[in-house]
Amino acid sequence: MTTRTTTGTTGTTATTATTTDAAPRGARFLRVAVALQTLTIFLQAVSAGVLLSSSHGELLHGIGARVMYGASMLYLLAAVLAWRPGGGSPRPIAYASGFLVLASAQVVLGIAHVPSVHVPLGVLMFGLSVLVLARRNP
Repeated sequence: MTTRTTTGTTGTTATTATTTDAAPRGARFLRVAVALQTLTIFLQAVSAGVLLSSSHGELLHGIGARVMYGASMLYLLAAVLAWRPGGGSPRPIAYASGFLVLASAQVVLGIAHVPSVHVPLGVLMFGLSVLVLARRNP
């Protein structure tokens, strides 16, 4: 953190923070979390293909679902950490919360074996995650 000390006309000294190291680190962590989430959603699509063609696909897809859900929780944590100490925008928190809701719906629909909604929702999640990742300031 860079600090600046100023002396007023009354002789008092004030120290103000001009920049923080937390902002770039928080933004970097947020970007990594979004990239991880995007990758895990993509790998879920791959494991869904394996699920259709192999007996081991169900285990792989189930493990991937847990990892993807964890990545969505990590994204929410990163969004909060980028906002709070770094002074960033709270908008990524809304995005991350939305992804966590979508991930929860995916898990429920997958367990209930409703592929007619589960598959399109997965495609939507991947597209949205790529859009968030492609933004200059997530």
